[in-house]
Amino acid sequence: MEHIYIAMVDTPGLFAAVIRGYLRQKYIHVVIGMDAGLREAYSFGRRHPRVPLFAGFEREDKRKILRAFPTADYMVCELDCSREQKEEIRKRLRQDYRRRFRTHYAVPGLPFLAAGRPFYLKDQYTCSSYIARLLQENQIRIARKHFSLVTPKDFYLYPDKRVIFEGSLQEFVRAEEKLQVMAGEAQDKDMGQLLRGLYGAGASERAVAYGS
Repeated sequence: MEHIYIAMVDTPGLFAAVIRGYLRQKYIHVVIGMDAGLREAYSFGRRHPRVPLFAGFEREDKRKILRAFPTADYMVCELDCSREQKEEIRKRLRQDYRRRFRTHYAVPGLPFLAAGRPFYLKDQYTCSSYIARLLQENQIRIARKHFSLVTPKDFYLYPDKRVIFEGSLQEFVRAEEKLQVMAGEAQDKDMGQLLRGLYGAGASERAVAYGS
């Protein structure tokens, strides 16, 4: 059994506040990662964290986001998948990253999303619709609706996930750095065991034990 990782993000700002009001939940952005530390992670979002007007497919840089939004919160979740599913997802992500400047955030589709009407604009997605379609094409269905209508709330409500971290991005970055040191000092230890020990010890008051 392999795993992929979904991070749900809460960032400050006016644009974020509008989305938060529409979704009526804290987390407004979704990221897909190949590892628990989100060292290889992608999303449809801002090309520059402080500039909401320019958005598209990008590789997630959590430290850059932390510099722009020191109070950002993250929830990181684990999803089960097969080795074949993970490799297909990784392959597609890397292909799309190479052509990232041909894809854009689906701003024209937002009125359709608000009205609950499925839509498709070539090479245009929201953060959640891109990941929903990618997972659906690999037999992982987040919600029983057209991928264009999937929102971060559907990921939050998805029952087949395990929360491995919830807290501030600052805490997550520190935890990931600590994990790297631990892994370097104990190469013979299982990474999952290190994660369980780290998150179980409470990276924050809101940390959730790995695998619970």
